[in-house]
Amino acid sequence: MALTQSTMLALGTIVPDFELPDVVSGEMIGPGQFAGQQGLLVMFICRHCPYVVHVQEELGRLGRDCAGKSLGVVAISSNDVDNYPDDHPDRLRAMARELEFTFPYCYDENQAVARAFTAACTPDFFLFDKTRKLVYRGQLDDSRPGNGKPVTGKDLRAAIDAVLAEKPVSQDQRPSAGCNIKWK
Repeated sequence: MALTQSTMLALGTIVPDFELPDVVSGEMIGPGQFAGQQGLLVMFICRHCPYVVHVQEELGRLGRDCAGKSLGVVAISSNDVDNYPDDHPDRLRAMARELEFTFPYCYDENQAVARAFTAACTPDFFLFDKTRKLVYRGQLDDSRPGNGKPVTGKDLRAAIDAVLAEKPVSQDQRPSAGCNIKWK
């Protein structure tokens, strides 16, 4: 497990535009579909990464907890499936169903969306407010495989709560850490 940290894209960055297929429904998903929401959470994840596997139950729980709230949520996998076949869209679809994801799970085949977000690792989280400006980028929480800390999602959940309450998000943000995006 080679540890890679997120790049910490500049706060205030406008959400990059994208349109990607949801591996479950086949529907094309982009930021415009979440217009009118208080916020938008974009998560870069995959199936095979031990850091994502470590938090995947919390990601499913987070999606269920946010369902019905004014927050758009979308997950994206950008890994090279030729060298990492477990991240193929068919396997991502199975993952989404197994974990009962309530949010779209998209596949970024040409990796352009990951590059636009400067996504560096899985998991990597980007939270935008209602004006679609980046207000949080960083870790889910302090838990990592083998460090004994519980997976709570506290850092990301605190940022989401602030966005939904239209309050400022803490500027004290720690980078996410995980496997590097598997570039082609």
